[in-house]
Amino acid sequence: MKHLHPPKPKHILHRIKIIEGQLRGIRRMLEEDKYCVDILTQSLAVQKSLRSLDTLLLKNHLETCVLSSMKNKTGKKYIDELARLYQGILQ
Repeated sequence: MKHLHPPKPKHILHRIKIIEGQLRGIRRMLEEDKYCVDILTQSLAVQKSLRSLDTLLLKNHLETCVLSSMKNKTGKKYIDELARLYQGILQ
């Protein structure tokens, strides 16, 4: 399957850097034997950030790859791809 390579929006790359920092923070907390609930709180924040990143990535995909393929009437493969992705999320 040929992949379109849309530009990587700066806000997506910025979000990834924030998540990297959060993960380094968790590692540091573990190394310093911080309180478990504080570590869990930070872990939950990372998970929320990842969900937010997923939303940004999906929106970018829909606005670039999918929209372009719909205009060119080649969108069926993207519909199938998103259906498989959605199915995987539900399992």
